[in-house]
Amino acid sequence: METMMIFKALSNDTRVKILEWLKKPDENFGPQLYLPTDADFKGGICVGSIQEKTGLAQSVISSYLMIMKKAELLESRRFGQWTYYRRNEETIRKFADYIKNKM
Repeated sequence: METMMIFKALSNDTRVKILEWLKKPDENFGPQLYLPTDADFKGGICVGSIQEKTGLAQSVISSYLMIMKKAELLESRRFGQWTYYRRNEETIRKFADYIKNKM
């Protein structure tokens, strides 16, 4: 876990909101129509759905998601032409423990 990358990823309000929304993906985004029903990627949300909710350009959202993925806050998987993202709960737990115990 690279804590400085995580702090950088969390230094943007929209990226924090995306992480919050992905905590309850069904509630915040609804069903993902193009995610295969047999896909082993529970909670995955399409980039387009995230972009639509933020109202920002897809290029901006894609760069935000890549920053969060590099910080290991998100995981991604591609199905056909669509890329889906979900929270990486293990990294989030480790980071929360780091904050609790080191700061």
